Amino acid sequence: MSFADKAIAFFNDLKPPGRLAPGVKPLYPHKNAGIQELIRQFFNRYYADEQKRFILIGINPGRFGAGITGINFTAPKQLDTVLGIPHNLGDSSELSAEFIYAVIEAFGGPSAFYKQFYLGSVSPVGFIKNGKNLNYYDDPILLERIRPYAVQQLKKQLEFGINRSIAICIGGDKNLRFLQGINQQYRFFEELKAVPHPRFILQYRRADKADFILQYLEELAYCIKK
Repeated sequence: MSFADKAIAFFNDLKPPGRLAPGVKPLYPHKNAGIQELIRQFFNRYYADEQKRFILIGINPGRFGAGITGINFTAPKQLDTVLGIPHNLGDSSELSAEFIYAVIEAFGGPSAFYKQFYLGSVSPVGFIKNGKNLNYYDDPILLERIRPYAVQQLKKQLEFGINRSIAICIGGDKNLRFLQGINQQYRFFEELKAVPHPRFILQYRRADKADFILQYLEELAYCIKK
């Protein structure tokens, strides 16, 4: 089976965690047949081979990105205008998707990037609380309950064809500490690097965007040389 075949099967079968924290609801578009078709088109376009990829691991999907499209760090705007996959999801975007696709463009475009890399997240299902995005680590009950789920989902994604010599954590501090903890126990990767989260960059350090893109490119190049 190709990388695409395994990824499509994974997302078609994806279910949210069985137990969440009080007041927390899952962002889970993957059950929708239309979203499954978009995921199929995406992976068949960029991953229809058996080549191994390095994984970049984010936090969890947000309301305006993968929480709509089912594709990590990809909002409806990028899915249509950058990847050329038409849909009826509107043209909304999010800061994380805008920055990641600026990195992808600087790397050489989607085909070049996705040939080498796969964008994942600690939880492939997103979360909302009181109508707002919720990072898995910002609710202590959710953080505790998500751990076995995150480990299980990461194990499954490694089977797509992930190069386990090195992984990049998207988002330092809390996301990095979580990944370091499970990596220490399960030895998923030989080495774990980290880059600042795209939302942080564009929300608080937008003037330095070009420098952060270069930082991302340096880490991507490090993976390839590895």
